[in-house]
Amino acid sequence: MPDPLLERLRRFHDDTFPSVQAQFESLVQEGQHPSILFIGCSDSRVVPYLLTGAGPGELFMVRNVGAFVPPYDGSAGFHGTSAAIEFAVLNLKVSRIVVCGHSHCGGIRALYEEQAPQAKNLKAWLDLGRDAALPVQVTPEALRRSEQRAVVLQLERLMGYPMVRAQVEAKAMTLHGWHYVIEEGEVHVFDVKSGQFVPASLASHSGDGPYPEHLSEPVFNEIDDAYAPLHHYTLVTP
Repeated sequence: MPDPLLERLRRFHDDTFPSVQAQFESLVQEGQHPSILFIGCSDSRVVPYLLTGAGPGELFMVRNVGAFVPPYDGSAGFHGTSAAIEFAVLNLKVSRIVVCGHSHCGGIRALYEEQAPQAKNLKAWLDLGRDAALPVQVTPEALRRSEQRAVVLQLERLMGYPMVRAQVEAKAMTLHGWHYVIEEGEVHVFDVKSGQFVPASLASHSGDGPYPEHLSEPVFNEIDDAYAPLHHYTLVTP
């Protein structure tokens, strides 16, 4: 019986690779020099290379459930996302870090749901997004708002990494918060001055920092205020 995944590998080698072989050989000989660290959700519908139009060697990517950034605590261990941030900043010298959340995010929805007892790692990981969750009944609008709040939360956490803060304060690096609306093909970029996510088609920039300490609370309020005229939420009471 044919193996469709094996067939894809063969098509890449036989049909796709020859047209880009010289580019990959150059990337091997000269090394990679991406300027962007892309922190995105593992969701299969988010395709960074399609989204940004980037080619091989342009994006250094780390993806996880929810596009979360663990807080910097100075400890050493099996911290995959933290290790990727350190490598991108210290070794690759990236000049931009993008945190990309998205619509219909299963990781954000999971903040409002019970998880299987076997999912011990997942439950612990989801704690990184708890502060973005709202004390409301789940609606599409509440989830959208939580997705955006989560992006801002990760931007603030990034500023807790000494190597990131140093580069941002030296104006050698900018941070970018994105919320990708899958069904519209539109990325909404976070504008720190207005505290709102602006459609890229209307924005004047792709999102920039720095993000000072304790940014989340006032910005969360502004994000919430932006939704207030449009929607009414029912608070979840004990």
